[in-house]
Amino acid sequence: MTRLRIPALARLGVLALAALVGAGLALPAAAQWKWRTPGGQMQYSDLPPPPGTADKDILQRPSGAQRAAAAPAAAPASQASAPALVVKPVEPELEDKRRQADKEEAAKKKAEEQRVTAARAENCQRAQSALRSLEGGMRLARTNDKGEREILDDKQRAEETQRARAVVSSDCGK
Repeated sequence: MTRLRIPALARLGVLALAALVGAGLALPAAAQWKWRTPGGQMQYSDLPPPPGTADKDILQRPSGAQRAAAAPAAAPASQASAPALVVKPVEPELEDKRRQADKEEAAKKKAEEQRVTAARAENCQRAQSALRSLEGGMRLARTNDKGEREILDDKQRAEETQRARAVVSSDCGK
């Protein structure tokens, strides 16, 4: 078998090509921010430092990156280190729709609260009436599952009285 010999110049070209590909792949990694925290620690990130970081503490920026806080050269130094405020434009139609939806939601919530309050008041009134009947000492009857009428004995009367008191305390307590 014959061995294929690659000339030294070709090997150098392949090596140079591999170096260029490696450098091209490493370029995104060079887009790093480097800054010093207030505690003195070094921070590295592909995102810019937090808004409160002073310009003097930013040690490295990606090429072409500028901080949002950097103001034009004519601005005073006190404003240059302050974070820039981004004003979001407000669309009047969307804002009106949001307000209307909030009003409708509040109205639904209020109507539901009123419905619950009315139901509790009715339950309270019925429970108080039943409790008065149970504590009155009269003979009471109820209809069972078969549709037959049965007279409440002392044990059943005590159970019904306890149930009615529980409803009165829960619905009439407020």
